[in-house]
Amino acid sequence: MNSETELITQVKKILSENEQERENIKSELSKKSSTNHNYFVFDELETKNIFHINEIKALCVDYRLRFLSSHYFKGAIPEEAISKIRGLEKVHQTQLQGFKIVAPSKLFKLENYDDPLLFAPIGNEYYYLIHKWGNDLHPLRKLAMKPFKNMGNFIVLLVFVSLLLTALIPQNIFGKTTQGVMSFVTFLFVLKSVMGIALYYCFWQGKNFNEDIWLSKYYN
Repeated sequence: MNSETELITQVKKILSENEQERENIKSELSKKSSTNHNYFVFDELETKNIFHINEIKALCVDYRLRFLSSHYFKGAIPEEAISKIRGLEKVHQTQLQGFKIVAPSKLFKLENYDDPLLFAPIGNEYYYLIHKWGNDLHPLRKLAMKPFKNMGNFIVLLVFVSLLLTALIPQNIFGKTTQGVMSFVTFLFVLKSVMGIALYYCFWQGKNFNEDIWLSKYYN
């Protein structure tokens, strides 16, 4: 009877310790940290999960994502991710800090107000991918965000839209005027209008290009 009671007590103690460890990890994820290095046993790391900051930047720029401290993240971090952190801490005999997440702007509590990817810093601008969830790295997202990657891509989009709108305008409404000339003049007028609307919207909404916002903690 005593042995059974002791076993139950030990199980409760283990469960309590496990729960406390998980709560500590959640607390670490939700607090601000300036740590840029964790003590990993490199032989225990999976090389496919090691990313340099330039690789992360390229990913964020292509998919219009942010790379920010986990304390800005307002989405729910899966329990599976907590378990992976806990497992890493046990294997590497350390307490991980300085977590960062790659995710769309809408999932962060930005100042001035899915795939999330959870990283921990290794040092020397390298990060270790701990867990990935959601479906925000879909190829269609990359394609949809390509025009907003930089100014050059955006101008190409505006020219394409202008050409499309010009093609929809009947040229015979200008009478017997040379159609080639009028098509070119119409295109210039449409392009000017489209660019004006686009620039007004960008300034009004405070929008910026992917290359400029990937590391920004601000809304705009």
